[in-house]
Amino acid sequence: MERRDFLKQAAITAAVASTPQMRAADAKTPAQPIARRPLGKTGEQLSMIGFGGIVVKDEEPSAAVNIVAEAVDRGINYFDVAPSYGNAQARLGPALKPYRNRSFLACKTDGRMKDDARADLENSLRLLETDHVDLYQFHALTKMTDLDKVLGPGGAMETFEAAKKEGKIRYIGFSVHSVETALAALDRYPFDTVLFPLNWVLVTQANFGMQILDRAREKQVGILCLKSMAKTVWPADARREHPEPKCWYQPAGFPDEASLGLRWTLGHAITAAIPPGDERYFRLAMDVAQNYKPLEPHEEEALLRGGKGVEPFFHLGNDV
Repeated sequence: MERRDFLKQAAITAAVASTPQMRAADAKTPAQPIARRPLGKTGEQLSMIGFGGIVVKDEEPSAAVNIVAEAVDRGINYFDVAPSYGNAQARLGPALKPYRNRSFLACKTDGRMKDDARADLENSLRLLETDHVDLYQFHALTKMTDLDKVLGPGGAMETFEAAKKEGKIRYIGFSVHSVETALAALDRYPFDTVLFPLNWVLVTQANFGMQILDRAREKQVGILCLKSMAKTVWPADARREHPEPKCWYQPAGFPDEASLGLRWTLGHAITAAIPPGDERYFRLAMDVAQNYKPLEPHEEEALLRGGKGVEPFFHLGNDV
């Protein structure tokens, strides 16, 4: 390892160790494996932190092998990836293969019609080096027209249901960035899971997220969450090559604010949260999860106070 890489890694390690959770943990007591929570009414138990495939995007194969092995060793059994994540499927497949029989693998399709979804599914199975995925999801159902397409004649749901009968998928879900579309989807089809942003800034500054959480709980749908460690948009004059290339949004401050944000999300009745694809934030999330404690009232007050007036990275009004 070159000296600059060693110093960079040392700085990251020191930052993680400075989090409130790490300071409070007894250094002589090994951290517990990341706890698991039930996934709706499926009977599955998933680690409260998921492994987002973007973590291994553009990494060397050996680096992907190492971070996947570390995640499994620390208790993660939930992995999520998508074709739109660059070469993430090609990196994750071989790295996860030794642990495939004890992991829960989720994938997605951007296809809205049955042929597009079938092509995505077969290619994902090939790249992921598996004969099935545990959860297959409609990726980013942003507009009502997307929902109408996938559930309509010739829509992608035809592929999903056929693939389930073939044993190529086990559960059916969707990811969403629209309250309107999420609620409609939950009412129109018995989905197994929903994946959506649940974030303290979005809830307090944009009234976004709790509506989906409440409806999913009513229907006993598995609740999977994104953006717990996000904060706001990048400044308009920020360079395209912003400091966090695997985060299209500006993440919460590392490490304290991000830790509080994750604990805030985990404090709700959800199954799991997927941290940002940036490796620093993912490792921090594993540390927080292994020493997880709900927020104290004064911690939540400080977190929410820090989000007052912050511009959300999208709004409830985007639901068109």
